[in-house]
Amino acid sequence: MEILQRINDVIWNPLVVLALGSGLLFTIATRCLQIRRFKDMISLILHGKSEAGEISSFQALALTLSSRVGVANIAGVATAVAAGGPGALFWMAVVAFLGGATAFIESTLAQIYKRNIDGEVRGGIPYYIERGLRLKPLATLAAIIGLCVYGFFAPGIQSNNIASSFSSAFGIAPWVTGLILVALLGYIIFGRRKRLIRFVEYVVPFMAAGYVLVTLLVLAVNITAIPEALRVIISSAFGQDSVFGGILGSAVLWGVRRGIFSNVAGVGEGTFGAAAARVSHPAEQGLVQCFSIYIDTLVVCMATGVMIVLTGSYNVVTDGVTLVQNLPGVEAGPAFTQTAVDSLLDGFGSIFVAISIALFAFTTLVAFYYICESNLFYIFKSRHRISMFCLRVVLLIMTFFGTVQSADFIWALGDVGYGSLGLVNMICLLFLARPALAALRDYDRQRSQGGPITFVPEELGIQNADYWTQDGKRPGHLDTSDNVDVVRSGSSA
Repeated sequence: MEILQRINDVIWNPLVVLALGSGLLFTIATRCLQIRRFKDMISLILHGKSEAGEISSFQALALTLSSRVGVANIAGVATAVAAGGPGALFWMAVVAFLGGATAFIESTLAQIYKRNIDGEVRGGIPYYIERGLRLKPLATLAAIIGLCVYGFFAPGIQSNNIASSFSSAFGIAPWVTGLILVALLGYIIFGRRKRLIRFVEYVVPFMAAGYVLVTLLVLAVNITAIPEALRVIISSAFGQDSVFGGILGSAVLWGVRRGIFSNVAGVGEGTFGAAAARVSHPAEQGLVQCFSIYIDTLVVCMATGVMIVLTGSYNVVTDGVTLVQNLPGVEAGPAFTQTAVDSLLDGFGSIFVAISIALFAFTTLVAFYYICESNLFYIFKSRHRISMFCLRVVLLIMTFFGTVQSADFIWALGDVGYGSLGLVNMICLLFLARPALAALRDYDRQRSQGGPITFVPEELGIQNADYWTQDGKRPGHLDTSDNVDVVRSGSSA
């Protein structure tokens, strides 16, 4: 554990600065698209359809949300408050807003440089590193890191929290939960790709809406405490609170750290699902993925955090010093959220949070498999059956492994993985941003002119965008009326 913590300090301290700095840079470069193109984000999600080998914008949103919305939205928020105080929530919101621009850049790049492999459209970090930076060795390294993160390091975080919450709520032994998880996950990932996409398309909206609804009910019941909770959060974020004023650095560090862990903007996790969407212009999917950051952090995470703070369901311990102990003997994690929900109906919190974590974490595990599969596609350039089978087996093993390990060890292991991939991807984005910004300017120009929106990379000086030029075919058109109605025509490249 001590070694893992030191490694995480080395990785995450510069990563926090890089995430905030690059997010601010991209926000300025895109002229704050997070606000000025918000209407387009909504319209693009509601329209569009899938074609052979591709998925719709909504399906891509659901797929990426299934990886973004996970245990970090419940347990991760609690650990941020426990280590950085209520002010950490403010910095989670800041990194989410800035991360929206980062998510646009990386998802637009995923669309520009995606490829059609064995009849399926694939893209993501290694694809745009190879074709954008023309650094194949680095792209291969990124694919290997991605495989390690989503096949080895990260699955245990999801399964560990499912097992922990079920043990607390129902008294089920972790190993029993592990076996059930393996059976259910095996059924999904050994099935066809369509089964995987269909699963997340239906489950993700349901689980997110249900969870937010309950948190809103808790906020409504405690509505008189909301102003004071917001005051504590904001004053703590700037070191002005009498209790939390001395831990400003921890508030920033843990807010950004858990914010990145939750929405993974800049880590590149959402690029794999984003690349598979059928759109008329790469910027469209970039806008959709920008919106996914809002759902993950500004809605789900903030609902959890404010609920925890206003009900006083938290402890704060920093550098071994206890600043607040409202829940003696309670470990930071799902228990904070369970206690907060119990304020609505005594005894309901443990069951509701356990079920929410199970849904959040399970859909994340499904998305992890898709990401690993896309990295394998990159490495082998085709569907390599033996490697695919081995991937599925390893993912199932690591899922079970996570259920029987300590939470501290599993979280530390996951932080190493996410931090490593984030460093590689964010540095590459700084050198790769130009094509994405050119695509945004092109999209803005066509939107202002009206008429169908198309993407012709050669006219923008973008090379190696083979998907958009293959055989002279171009994906459909976008009718840019005020409502951004989408009309799909033509065939997939």
